[in-house]
Formats: sequence, C-alpha cells, structure tokens
Amino acid sequence: MHVSQTNGTSDRTARIPAPRSPSRDAAEAALVEHYPALVRLAHLVLPPALGRHRRVLAAHALVQRSLARRGGPRPGGRGTGGEDSAHDWLRERVVRGALRPPLAVSIGVALPGALGLRVFPRAGGTDELALDRTLAAADPATRAALALTALEGLAPTSVVALLRAVGVADPERAVSSAERLGASCGPGTAGLLRGPEFDPCTVHLRPTDLLGRRRRVRFAALAGVLVLLGGSAVAALGAPASTPRPAVSAAPAGVVPVRVPAERWADTSRVDFTAWPARGARADDQGLLRRAVAAWTGGSPRTAGSEPRTAGSEPRTPGSEPGTPGSDRSERRTPGSEPPSLLYAGDVDGTRVVLLHTGRSLVRYTEPGAAHARPTVVVTRADDSDVTTAAAVVLARAGGRTRYLLAPWIAEAGVRDLRDPRTAARPLRVSADGATDPVSDAAPRTGPGACAGVTALQLRSSTRIVEDHAFLLADLGGLSPVHLTWTPLPVPGDPARSPREAAGPLGLAAWSHAACSLPLLRDSGVRAVNRWEFAAQTLPERAGRALWICSRADTWEGRGRADVTLELPGGAVPVTTVRDTAACGRFGQDVLAGTFWSAPHGTRYLLAAGSRRVMGVSADGAVRAGARGRVLAVRAGTSAPFRLSGRLPDGSSLPGWTSRTAEGGG
Repeated sequence: MHVSQTNGTSDRTARIPAPRSPSRDAAEAALVEHYPALVRLAHLVLPPALGRHRRVLAAHALVQRSLARRGGPRPGGRGTGGEDSAHDWLRERVVRGALRPPLAVSIGVALPGALGLRVFPRAGGTDELALDRTLAAADPATRAALALTALEGLAPTSVVALLRAVGVADPERAVSSAERLGASCGPGTAGLLRGPEFDPCTVHLRPTDLLGRRRRVRFAALAGVLVLLGGSAVAALGAPASTPRPAVSAAPAGVVPVRVPAERWADTSRVDFTAWPARGARADDQGLLRRAVAAWTGGSPRTAGSEPRTAGSEPRTPGSEPGTPGSDRSERRTPGSEPPSLLYAGDVDGTRVVLLHTGRSLVRYTEPGAAHARPTVVVTRADDSDVTTAAAVVLARAGGRTRYLLAPWIAEAGVRDLRDPRTAARPLRVSADGATDPVSDAAPRTGPGACAGVTALQLRSSTRIVEDHAFLLADLGGLSPVHLTWTPLPVPGDPARSPREAAGPLGLAAWSHAACSLPLLRDSGVRAVNRWEFAAQTLPERAGRALWICSRADTWEGRGRADVTLELPGGAVPVTTVRDTAACGRFGQDVLAGTFWSAPHGTRYLLAAGSRRVMGVSADGAVRAGARGRVLAVRAGTSAPFRLSGRLPDGSSLPGWTSRTAEGGG
C-alpha cells in the first residue's frame, strides 16, 4: 500500500508498511540483505536500561526471531509483494518487538549469547555521548519515530501509520517529539546515528569480571556440594521428602550498603554515581560501615569499647545538608527506602573515610583516628550527575591540599593552573582504588595583589565509554568539583553553539582570562560553570577589540547565577551579576548588556552588545541612542543610569542588563 504515486513510480519515503505477510523466500532474502539496518533500528528503539551488552544482543535476537514469531511469512516461493514489501513487513515486526521486547530477549535468554564476554559498540566523542543521553531520556515511541525518520528515510505520514500499526497510542505525538529532539540535537543527528558508535554489528569484546566470575563459580560449586550433603543427611535420617522445613527468620542487623558490580560503568547508558563500584581498603570493614550508615540515618554510631559518638558537621553550602544526625529531613532514610550504595571506605591521611550514594545525595562520613575526636558527616546533592560531574569526589582537605577519589571511567588525570594555558598539565598519580595524591588548592601568587593561580583537574574518560573526551574540574568547596565548559563566539548564519569541553587550546585560553572569578563562587553549591562569549565589539578610537562574556554557574538545586563581564585589551570590567535566572543557559539564550567605558584619551562611551538573535539595540534615559545589529557604541557625557532594550526577530523586546541592574533579577 502506498501513500502516493509520482509518474507511475512509488515514493519510497511515503510508503506505509504492507500489512500482508510476504513469502518465506522473500522475507529471508530481505532479512539477509537488510540485516545490519534492522539491527541498528532495533538497537536504537530498545530501552537503554538494558545496558550496552544486553542491548546489543537483544537487537540481534529480535531481528533473528522476526521470522519465527507468530504471523510469520507464508511458505512458498511467491510473495504478496516484492523485496521492498518484505523489508517493510520485517521493519514493522522489528519495531513492534523493540517497543515491547519479549521477556526472553530482555533477560538475555534468547540467542545469540556471549558467555564470558561483554560486547558493546565503539565509543564515540562528546557529540555521540550527548546524543546517547538525549535518546536515553526519550520515550520508546519517540526513539522509534526518530530512527524511522533518520535511518529508514520514512516520511512522517508513513512513520505515523507504522507506529499506529504496532500499537503506539499517540503516534502523531511521537513523531512531533522526534522532530523536536532532532532539531535540538542539530542537523548532524542522522549522520551520528549512522556512525559506528550506534552500530551494534561492529562491536568491541571485553571479558566479564574475571575475579567475580571465579568467585561465583566457586560459590556455585560449594553450594552444589552442600545441597548434595544436605540431601544425603535428610535421607539418612529418614525424613519424609514432603515434610516442609521450618522457615528461618532473622531480624536485619541494620542497613547494609549495596555494592555495584565492578564493570557496571562500562555497560550502562547512565554513567554517573550509580555506576561507581565499592573501592577502598576498608570496604569490608562492617563496623565502620555500620557507623557511617548510622550517622547518616541519624542513629548513634557506637564503636567497640567507647561511648556513642555524635557526628559533627562541616560548613554548609547551598544544596547540601548539615551533618548533625537527624537534621537532614529530606535525605534521612525511612523504613522501606532503598539502602545507599557504597562508593569508598578506606584510610585517608590518618582518618577513616566512607563515601555513600543515596540516589539523590552524596554522603561522606569521616572518622578521625585521634582519640575522643568527633566524626563528621557531610551530605550534599548529587542528583542529575553525569560522566563529568560524577567524575571525582573530594576525599579530604588539609593544609591547602585536597585528595580526590576519581570515577572508575577516568583513564588519565592531570593538574594544571588555569592562569597558564600554555603549560601542559602535570600528571597526577592515582592509586589502584582511585584515590589521588594531594593536590594544592592554588599556585603561589605572582606579585602583590595578583590573583593566585587557580588549580584545575584535567581528566580524560576511558575509550570504553567515549573517545577523545577530556574535561576540566575545579574545586570550589563542595564534595564534587565543578565542571568547566565554554561556548565560543557565534558564527553569523550558523545555529546557536552548545557548551563544549574547555580542555582544548582555545578553551584553556578562554578560561585563563576568567580563572580568577571562580573563587567568588566557592561554597555556593555550584555544579558547573559555562563561559559564554556571546558577542565581540570593535572599540571606538581604534582601541582594539572587546569580548562580552556571560559566565553561568548552575547549582545542584537548579538555581543559576549569571556574571556579565566586558573583557578589554587591558583587563576585564565586571558589568553585573544576576541571580536566580535562566539567562545565559539552555533556557535563556537571549542576552543584552551594557556599561560605560572610557577610551585611552579619556572620552566616555556607552557600550552595549547582544547575543546572536538581537537585531537592534536602543538606549534610553541619561543616554538616548540606537543602532541596528547587535552592538552599540555612543559617546556619553554622563554616567547617570540608563535603560537598554533589544529587538528580536519576532518583533518582541529584550530588556538589557546594565551596571545598575539589581542582583535579584534582570
């Protein structure tokens, strides 16, 4: 069945899949010819929660089982349609199975299988990683609509018909969501989906957890022996086979932290704190773990031969909770809630440290080695973390030096001074359990009143999850270092640019101008800072070129702060700070700002600039002027207050920020 005909030739992109089953010969021929495309389609639609290994095998299993399921092809050599009809029929069955995978496929029972091996597609770059996270957050019908449009080349009407045929309740909404998703990811989405990073037919092979596998085999063998011995004992005592054994019930000794498998991080689409395994020399110290959990839940941790200890607290930052037991009402564990996962337990500079992850928060329990010293508990937000913001955790700070625990997916670690972008990062030694050597918080000052160097971690992710992915983290006082990114100047006619990693030469050079602004954000609960170069302006009187910068700091609580700066050839001029705003971020991409500037010969000017969508700038108040385009430079005989407004493409007005803008809003 076709939607349209053009000059007697069928329109491939407007065909609705044929409902009638083809002959077996036609179906088998289409399966062999289109097998890679069908497997890629199934892989994109299947739920990412399966993990990369099971998802690859499930995609192959769905396609291989497509001929054997109910309603399969008719026997015989003549089909109801040609090869294209058979392909359409197979595509519909694959999409139907991927939207509702059979239990045997989901749990990995169906063939093919991989005993003792883990399989996964090639790791991509940052664009592929971002697209993979976006797809994981989308619903299955939206992923199916995007795959059918971008990979199979189907027209929206054909996609709606196919999704309706496989039982999607609202296929029009799925197609609309897929269009919005594709637009948000950029014009290269189809090319990324066709790349090797999303190809389940070209995979890497790795062994499973060898040590864990040996332990499981030994345990299974021991359990088998015990079962045999138990059966023999029952037979010898003459106990009837039908006699039920009394159930043995024991009250739990307390909350026991769960442990994530060592290789989870390499086989999941959720690369964050939930993928961290338990590490550290005291990971099996049950007494220490009980005290840590008791302190977190608000109990009274007791050590052998001592009085109950009371947990103290470190200075509180926004987004964190005080460490006194019982004070953390939002995170205090209640009966029936999930136990925390253990990230680390070990000795750090003479203290015992335990790190727990509760799903929403990080918990660090520190137990000093000195007698009569009080333990401390720090609880801080950690939800919505990712491969960068979950890459490191502060284990301990002492004497201006910090030790970190790095994520298991970190392959390389270094330390650098952000003020010196041309000097290569110094290698940072990391122990087998992920703990780093101490890192100095700041480099020495270079002169009286000069800004101290700002230390940053430069980390690189393992190629098992993403290729060529280096990024920067800066310690601003929280448990998790802050992720630093930058957005370069817009290119006329190009779409808006997205934040990118700052570990390259251009990003490092950009952050070298703004490094000294980072200490101002210390202890404010920041999770990420993006430096956005939203406009460039040629200064009057041939004084050079200036950059307009908006640095956005996002907190773990969701609130944001925007700092606008005018970077001049001779230094930087702070313009304004706006708190609790969405501006300069994903949901606030239109910005206009202005301030006064004095030229080298003393003439005062009003300078203003807007982001890429601003089509005109006007000033009112003490200075009245206007200009087409995104920048304004006009002589000003006064420094009295003024107002700015910009014109957007839809005709609406954008209020501007000035040096008089109140910090409470724009």
